[in-house]
Amino acid sequence: MTADPTIDETAPVADTAPATATGPAQRPSDAASVARRLEAILLVLDEPQGLVSLAAAVAAPVPAVRQAVEALVADYDGETGGPRRGFELREVGGGWRLYVREEHDDVVAEFVNTQAPSRLSQAALETLAVIAYKQPVTRGQVASIRAVNVDSVVRTLLSRGLITEVFTDPDTGAIHYGTTDQLLVNLGINSLDELPHISPLLDDGSDGFDGEVLK
Repeated sequence: MTADPTIDETAPVADTAPATATGPAQRPSDAASVARRLEAILLVLDEPQGLVSLAAAVAAPVPAVRQAVEALVADYDGETGGPRRGFELREVGGGWRLYVREEHDDVVAEFVNTQAPSRLSQAALETLAVIAYKQPVTRGQVASIRAVNVDSVVRTLLSRGLITEVFTDPDTGAIHYGTTDQLLVNLGINSLDELPHISPLLDDGSDGFDGEVLK
């Protein structure tokens, strides 16, 4: 057979092999790519996530994610030649999450409070009531009681200084929330003991509240 003179046999041949049917192509696993994807996930986290969860989120091996986390921590801390950032990547309760550095808490709180609306929404008031009577309580427990997602509402209450993170469960990484003195000031009371008694309004405590807390 005579060779086709229009074909350059020395040119590189494109890979035309069909994609496998075993699933989507794996994302790049080089250190820089993993770090970029990990950083994007960390920006939207509300709760600390462990290395296994982060690895699943960015489709990378756990060792690669661990290395990327260490690199990001060093980068944010200014240990790689760049500036020390106003935020940090911190391990809390076995999980990782971005936090404002402690020395900037005041300026961030002041800014957020000046941007916040003067009135709370009905959803925020209901969530605040659950936290006030049930504290310390996790976001998941509040959501279960209200039967709706409360992530954005909790962020609003945190930004208004009405609730705070009391502690983090060392086993699950779940953050427990409680009210602040600012809530007492806004309500014009001296302690939570002065909150209205709502036990008579509930059906034998089946709504998930603790009777002792409700008085």
